[in-house]
Amino acid sequence: MNVRVPLDIRPDLDARSGGAAPVLRERGQREVFCGLTSIVWLHRKIRDAFFLVVGSRTCAHLIQSAAGVMIFAEPRFATAILTERDLAGIADVNEELDRVVVRLLERRPEIKLLFLVGSCPSEVIKIDLARAARRQSEIYAPNVRIIAYSGSGIETTFTQGEDSCLAALVPTLPQEPPAAAPSLVVAGSLADIVEDQFARLFEAIGVPNVRFFPMRSADNPPAIGPNTRFLLAQPFLSETARALEARGAKRLSAPFPFGAEGTTAWLAAAADAFGVPRSRLDAATAEARARAETALARHRATLSGRKVFFFPDSQLEIPLARFLSREMGMVPTEVGTPYLNRQIMAADLALLPEGARVSESQDVERQLDRCRAERPDLTVCGLGLANPLEAEGLTTKWSIELLFAPTQGYEQAGDLAELFARPLTRRAALEV
Repeated sequence: MNVRVPLDIRPDLDARSGGAAPVLRERGQREVFCGLTSIVWLHRKIRDAFFLVVGSRTCAHLIQSAAGVMIFAEPRFATAILTERDLAGIADVNEELDRVVVRLLERRPEIKLLFLVGSCPSEVIKIDLARAARRQSEIYAPNVRIIAYSGSGIETTFTQGEDSCLAALVPTLPQEPPAAAPSLVVAGSLADIVEDQFARLFEAIGVPNVRFFPMRSADNPPAIGPNTRFLLAQPFLSETARALEARGAKRLSAPFPFGAEGTTAWLAAAADAFGVPRSRLDAATAEARARAETALARHRATLSGRKVFFFPDSQLEIPLARFLSREMGMVPTEVGTPYLNRQIMAADLALLPEGARVSESQDVERQLDRCRAERPDLTVCGLGLANPLEAEGLTTKWSIELLFAPTQGYEQAGDLAELFARPLTRRAALEV
C-alpha cells in the first residue's frame, strides 16, 4: 500500500531580501539512484585507494555497469558478495571479510587507503563495518588505512555517497601545526584537469597554500585546523562541511563554480578571505572569463527564453538553475532538489529568478503532474523518468551526465551549456 503524505509549504529564509520565500516540501514516493555510484568517480580520484563494497550481486552489477569497466580491467573497486553461507549464518561474516581483505592487499600491494563500503541489504546493515575497519587498521597500519562508510541508497541520493566517503575521511586528516599560516582547502571531487586549472588560477590570484580534498594520493592529505578556510566545489557535501568545521576549519560562502559568473564569485570568496585586491582577481581571470563568455555565447540562442524543469536527483539543481537563468537566459519553472541545505545553498538561492519554484524532497507523482501541466522545453531528471517523459513528447536531460562530465570552471562553461543545448538541438533536428 502506498501512503501519500500531504505536501508541506513553509516559509524559508530568503537571502535576497531577508524575508520569507516559500519552499515546497514533499514527502511521498521517490526516484532514488544508489549512492554506490559515487565510487565510479571517487576511485579515479584517489589513485592509491580501493573501494571494497560489502553487498550483493546486484551491487556488483550496478557499479560495473555504471563504470563501463570491461571484465579484464583492473579497477580500484570490487564487491565482497554475500553468499548463501553468509545469509544462512553458517559463515562468520567478520572472518570472511578479513579473508577478503587479506587476499585483496596481497594482490594489490599498492593500496594505501581501503574503504569498506556498506550497501542497503538488511544483512549488510547488521554488519558493524566501522568496528571491522578499526580492527583491520590495527593490523595493517601504518602502511594501509582502512575506513568504513555507508553507500546505501535507501535514504540518500547518489551523490551523497561522496559526502559519506569524505566525511568519514576527515577525522583521519592531520592537524595543522601550531601557528600555521592560513590555508585554503577545496573540498569536493573535481576532474584532474579542472583541479589543475583552479590551482593555476589560485596561484595567479595570490591565494596561498591551496590544497584539494579528496587528495590524489593517500600519502598527501591536507592538514586541517583553525587557520584552514575551505570552499565547497560540490553542493552535496553537507556532512563533509560539518566534519571540517568540527576540526576548526571555516567555510567560505559562495555560489558554486558553474559558468563564468559562478566561477568568478567562487574565486572572489577565496580572494576576499585572503585579502587579495579585486583588481588582481580581475586581472588574473580576465582571459579565462573572456574565453568562457565566448563559449557560452554559442549556445545562448538555443537556450535563451526556454523553460526548464528540474526533478530532484543530484543536489546540483539549484546552482545549475542559477547558471541557466542568469547566464543563458533560461526560465526555471521548478527547481527540485533532494535535500536543501540553506546555509550551503544561500548564495545560489539568492541569485535564482523571482517566480522560480523551489521544492525539496519528492512526491514523484505530484511532480510529474506539475511537469506535464507546465510542458517545459527541457526537463532535467534521472534515468528512470527520462524515457517515459520522452515518450510523452518532453525533451529531457539525464542529470547523472552532469556529474560524470567536467563542468566546473571557466574552461568548462561552454561544455556545461552544451550539455543542456544538445537535447534541444536533437529535438529540433528530429522534428524537421
